[in-house]
Formats: sequence, structure tokens, C-alpha cells
Amino acid sequence: MSFHAYLLRCADGSYYAGHTDDLTRRLGQHRAGECGGYTAKRLPVELAWSQEFASREEALAAEQQIKGWSRAKKEALMVGDWGRISALAKKSFVKKDRE
Repeated sequence: MSFHAYLLRCADGSYYAGHTDDLTRRLGQHRAGECGGYTAKRLPVELAWSQEFASREEALAAEQQIKGWSRAKKEALMVGDWGRISALAKKSFVKKDRE
């Protein structure tokens, strides 16, 4: 069995990160407003990014990490710009270090 971490783009332009063992089913649930909460209030939603993982723990860890990322970092992830993700991570670290 495989698991996925994913990012949805909501109608209001915000992003939602989640994880699942059935991406197609979960996406359908989000689109139908069946998941309640955040995405149900921001329909329609579209899949912006997903990645497959071997275990639920890995997918959940990716979801939690992404939820802590800035909008710019999430957008870099969506287009696979790992150089920008790295630069934004360093910029964030330096900024926090100086505070």
C-alpha cells in the first residue's frame, strides 16, 4: 500500500496540506465538501501537488513539514524548484537566527 502527501489550491487562493492512502478518493471527498472544515468552506479545490510515500508515517511527516512552510516555499514545491526551496529555507533560518 502506498500513501500520499498532497497540497490543494482552494478557491480563495489558500493552500491545504494533507495525507491519505487513497488520493483519488480523498480528492473527491474534498471536492464534494465531505471532509468538512477548511476545504469545505473554500470550494472548489484543485490538486496542486502530491508525492507518494512508502508509509503513512512518511506521508504524515511530509504533510506536517509542508504545513509549516511559507506560501513561497509551497509554491516552489508545486513546480519542483528545489533550489528555491533550499534558498528559502536558508533565508528563513538566517532571519530567525538574527532575531
